[in-house]
Amino acid sequence: MTVLAIDQGTSATKAVVVAPDGAVLSLAEVSIHVEVTSDGAVELDPEELWSSVLAAGTQALAAAGQPTLSAIGLANQGETVMAWDRSTGLPKGPAIVWQDRRAEVICDRVRRHADFLSEHTGLQLDPYFVAPKLVWLREQVGDGPTITTTDAWMLHRLCGAFATDVATAGRSLLLDLETAEWSDRACEIFGIDPATLPTVVGNAEPLGDCAVFGGSVPVTGTCVDQQAALFAEHCRDAGEAKCTYGTGAFMLACTGDRPTRSTNGLVGCPAWRIGTQPTTYCLDGQVYTVGAAVTWLMEMGIMSEPADLDRLGGAVDGSAGVTFVPALAGLAAPYWKPQAKAAFSGLTLGTERGHLVRAAIEGIAAQVALLAQAAGRDLGAPLTRLRVDGGLTRSRVLLQTQADLLQAPVEVYPSPHATALGVAAFADLGANVGSHDQVGAAAWHPDVVVEPRIGADEAAERLAAWQRVAAATMDL
Repeated sequence: MTVLAIDQGTSATKAVVVAPDGAVLSLAEVSIHVEVTSDGAVELDPEELWSSVLAAGTQALAAAGQPTLSAIGLANQGETVMAWDRSTGLPKGPAIVWQDRRAEVICDRVRRHADFLSEHTGLQLDPYFVAPKLVWLREQVGDGPTITTTDAWMLHRLCGAFATDVATAGRSLLLDLETAEWSDRACEIFGIDPATLPTVVGNAEPLGDCAVFGGSVPVTGTCVDQQAALFAEHCRDAGEAKCTYGTGAFMLACTGDRPTRSTNGLVGCPAWRIGTQPTTYCLDGQVYTVGAAVTWLMEMGIMSEPADLDRLGGAVDGSAGVTFVPALAGLAAPYWKPQAKAAFSGLTLGTERGHLVRAAIEGIAAQVALLAQAAGRDLGAPLTRLRVDGGLTRSRVLLQTQADLLQAPVEVYPSPHATALGVAAFADLGANVGSHDQVGAAAWHPDVVVEPRIGADEAAERLAAWQRVAAATMDL
């Protein structure tokens, strides 16, 4: 089946046309402007987002020679919310992006329920997740508009559905982790009427027909971006894990059909549900600013382009004692310190730009390694490998540093389109109702496998040094 997979991300929308054998026939990418202010606001224009979906899809189909499509799949950025009018489909103001921190005041308001919410939904009470943003935005726009994550709005415009997939719903603080359905009690805590929320659906099922790209094509796959990548990278068994290095870094470890509540600072959530099969779950850890930190380094004049990660960072023998904590939007798992600030430490008159870049690489890799260690403790055994994807995997210095601090092989996914290929696989499965026993997503072999070059003691020492500096930033 030929599928149009739309990966609607934070800074761009990517559309990929996928052939029946899983090959990428064409792709197009359209950037999106995100507005960031000093008060913690991170916003984007929903109409610009929608225009990027239309443009990317149209361009990808044209580049593929206007193939006959069998299905459409949509991946979304997860925790971004917006207000809109269900009768017209028109947005009511800007979308509040997942990095936005202004809903911290809502978290403070319901802090006494934090333990219940963690046990019941698998998530930490943090403005990163959806419910605090829903409440905050409701207080700004009033009771008239519908407020949902962006996927529900896009699906409404694509095919008329009012739905959200189980993996996206699992990012809300409103989903019962055991039943994978909306929780009346969690909704009550936040003052949200569950009747106003989209229907929770599986990741591979028909949702309606789409005519915006010509003809009438069923929308049959939908998923939050990171879980779509987890599926594409065949992390289907407990203990299999991947990390995507995009705007942020997101480390997910599959836990099978067992919902897992982390005792080590991660979050537990649905990964996907296909047909009548049991829901598959995962553990999730986040680093908010990774690609965003690289962009910041370029804006500050420390780097000129992403290739400088290797050109500058690889030209020095270590960071010369410099440590960078890239908490430019606070620290997520396993710390959950939204007030934490970014910091360079250990600077001297001998510090060079290369040392700053190398420190940034080590700071990113250290956070991911600590997330992987936390997942290993929750699972009862260390991760034996980490599959990786995303733009920053082009940096060989980052990959080697990651393997060193992780003390396990790092396997690079051979395509830069893991999320799109994952949701394409869901769309393919959803269009073949009754055949959900097939694997979905083409088998693959790593493009590169990077083995550790340092010993466990040195890795532990370097991680401990980074943690000491990170602990100091939490009180700034």
